[in-house]
Amino acid sequence: MNFSKLWGIITTFSNVLFCFAHQAMFELVTSEASYYKSLEILETHFLRNPRLINTLSQSDTHFLFSNIEEVMEASERFLMDLEHRIEEAILISDVCDIVFHHAEKHFKVFITYVINQVYQEKTYRRILEENQAFRETMAELEKHSCVRGLSFTSFLILPFQRITRLKLLVQNILKTAEEHSERETNAIKAHQQLEQIVQECNEGVRKMSRTEELISIEKTLEFKTKVKESVPIISHSRWLLKKGEVQLMCGPKSTKTMRSRKLHQPICLFLFNNLLLITKRSGDKFQVLDSCTRAMLRTEDLEDQGQQLAFVFNLKMLENQEDRTVIYMIKASSMSDKLRWICALTPNRQKLRMFACSDSPQVQCIQSYTAQESDEISIEMADVLNLLERTKDGWMMGERLHDGEKGWFPSRVVEEIHSKEVRAQNLREAYRVQQAHDSGGASSFFKNKSKGWNRICAHPSRLLTSQAERRSQ
Repeated sequence: MNFSKLWGIITTFSNVLFCFAHQAMFELVTSEASYYKSLEILETHFLRNPRLINTLSQSDTHFLFSNIEEVMEASERFLMDLEHRIEEAILISDVCDIVFHHAEKHFKVFITYVINQVYQEKTYRRILEENQAFRETMAELEKHSCVRGLSFTSFLILPFQRITRLKLLVQNILKTAEEHSERETNAIKAHQQLEQIVQECNEGVRKMSRTEELISIEKTLEFKTKVKESVPIISHSRWLLKKGEVQLMCGPKSTKTMRSRKLHQPICLFLFNNLLLITKRSGDKFQVLDSCTRAMLRTEDLEDQGQQLAFVFNLKMLENQEDRTVIYMIKASSMSDKLRWICALTPNRQKLRMFACSDSPQVQCIQSYTAQESDEISIEMADVLNLLERTKDGWMMGERLHDGEKGWFPSRVVEEIHSKEVRAQNLREAYRVQQAHDSGGASSFFKNKSKGWNRICAHPSRLLTSQAERRSQ
């Protein structure tokens, strides 16, 4: 189908708003076609390549490609229905009813595929290291012109990228739909169904990663025999929040200068969502010195008293593994490190966010950042966050408006929003989106009905999937 020619017909007979609505629907169709072509490359150039498959065992082939054939079948049926809708009439009536039907009936295969990506990545790295024939064949295949310079792994992650992009495309359609119309109703249903699939994908991956992490941690811990029985590490309701080395301040409490002994010794804290372990490294192992449930922890920030007593705080266990109350003086490596530990150990020590208002500080991401530690947050360009904490050495803690996720990030990747009007508008939009998600109702939560919006028609060049976009997919 000649999508470019069809777009020209639409723009000839459309007014501005009509043009914008069809541009949003048309973009969903054309990008789906582009995505499916990329899946075909994965199948024909890699999965069906006899040279490559002959270098793999049956189990490795299964782990490497997972259920990609089921994903392709679901995507093919979806694309066929979209194309049939275009063939029915040049002016597309709706596509979100098709999206909802397929998301509800056929897109569960995406969840299975995405969850298996944890094993997929590990299998691929292992095969590259161990299998020379596979490594050499893969290098040749990645040089072929049909892959447009993309790596094999770029094709493997296509399904999850597509399901998240579909949600955004449906959201754009919802913005152009008339209130209380059938198109609006279909867009809301489709968006909710896609959101559910994305959440199940994320939760499945998160559970798999957390379980593997707990298994890995448990192998490195050394407990006292009696303690280990009472502190099981591996649990479906437990996951690691933060891990790191700090200094445990030593010496008799009566000696204020603490010069009678070595001032401090290195320890490693393992903070889980419901448990804290204080450990001491011994080679590749960690000896557990003490433990406490997270709910029984209290912290007290202490003022700096010279260089040796800088960045210190008290950690109080109301009831440790021996049912005693103990207090540890902890020294962090920096001011931000201290504050991050205090926030992680006792997150409810104060309400970081009461009711946000236009006077509450906000920041906007100007440079993408990928979280390096478990208490950090990955942010993308244009993300807006409520500012909850900031340190003098260049770190901030924020809450992203559109999903409520919290975490730390360097201050250099954001800029503060000084306009009170802009901050108020950001809060209103976040509130509307949250209300829509909670109620499953009004599409107005996704709409932007400003006068300027209604006067603008997107340029046709934005419609067709560009080469750069295909490469990013």
